[in-house]
Amino acid sequence: MKIRSSVRIALALAAGLTLTAPAQAKPLKVFILAGQSNMEGHAKIETFDYIGDDPATAPLLKMMRGADGKPTVCAGAWISYFTGGGDANGEGFGPLTAGYGARRNPAEDGGKIGPEFTFGLTMDAAFEEPVLLIKTAWGGKSLHTDYRPPSAGPYQINEYQKKLYYGPPGHGVPKDMDQWLADKKKATGHYYRLMVEHVKKVLADPKRVCPDYDPAQGYELAGFVWLQGFNDMVDGHAYPGRDQPDRFALYSELLAHFIRDVRKELDAPKMPFVIGVMGVGGLKDQSAGMTAFRAAMAAPAELPEFKGNVVAVQTAPFWSDELGAIDEKRGKVRQMRHFLDSKHKDHPNADGQMTPEQKNEYVKKFEAGLITPAEEAMWQRGASNAGYHYLGCAKTFARMGRAFAEANLNMMAERPRP
Repeated sequence: MKIRSSVRIALALAAGLTLTAPAQAKPLKVFILAGQSNMEGHAKIETFDYIGDDPATAPLLKMMRGADGKPTVCAGAWISYFTGGGDANGEGFGPLTAGYGARRNPAEDGGKIGPEFTFGLTMDAAFEEPVLLIKTAWGGKSLHTDYRPPSAGPYQINEYQKKLYYGPPGHGVPKDMDQWLADKKKATGHYYRLMVEHVKKVLADPKRVCPDYDPAQGYELAGFVWLQGFNDMVDGHAYPGRDQPDRFALYSELLAHFIRDVRKELDAPKMPFVIGVMGVGGLKDQSAGMTAFRAAMAAPAELPEFKGNVVAVQTAPFWSDELGAIDEKRGKVRQMRHFLDSKHKDHPNADGQMTPEQKNEYVKKFEAGLITPAEEAMWQRGASNAGYHYLGCAKTFARMGRAFAEANLNMMAERPRP
């Protein structure tokens, strides 16, 4: 029994209420989280303090930390995390806490979080019964190939690719089409299958991961969260037609197949499904490509068959604009450093005669005139990675995880009960 059960009983007694026999125990609540690098999560624990700087998110930080100042270790939520690189995949599992973000070694604390931490904390607070998260994520994976669902059929090259790949040799054109097609066939759906295999492995023996699991009560597949998309968004070959509003229509189709297939694979036809819509760059990024991709990611939630059981959660509002502005300045510093390594009449090192020491000194002065000490301090406090990883900002990932959980809980509350 979780501690909060005792607290509720004590409060009831204090209020003079008559307690009847305990309600029947409920099944273990199982939630699946899957995707690519942002589902892995690249926010370092060192950026937690930044969450407390904002009065609106300070309460979230209190939930994420114990009285000792260390990350909370859940009493009623556990996690199995399957990840890795190449064929070196592996599992890390245990009580949910921080450190189940991106990992070099699947079995070792990576010092980072993704959305799983606050998602699990929120679910742990919402349910009397134990909670189990099953997370599978790998960086740099696409839906059109790596996670391609079975019902989408084999990977098919489009007309743009046919003209490009079977035309003159050039940048991005396969040198050996037969080998490329063979490799593509092998890669298609590989990570989808790994995901499903791991979920089924954990569900075959939930007690291995979750000691509080009661076989007599069983488990309930209570939700699925999908956070992916970057590799599809930047793939101009699989999704040609730059700046066209329907450029990513194929992604919408693939994601709809994905939702149907995972529900079928796991025999959970109405399992709540949360789509984490791409939000890097924040609300300010209104570029044609980003706008089109966000719309394509959210589109499946509007299909009649998915009404009420699939929800798209926009993550752009959770982007840190103040850190993003600093990142833009840091980008200009990186660009200047690049300029100093090349010859051009409009660059400071036009004649190529600057020494490494002179280059470093020039960049330092350039940076000092662009980024204030206060901005540098804020960056060190709140960011730990690149823009495509939401700047490695724990505040962003914490807000995302909570929003995903709330969307999932709303679907659970609204669905009809037997």
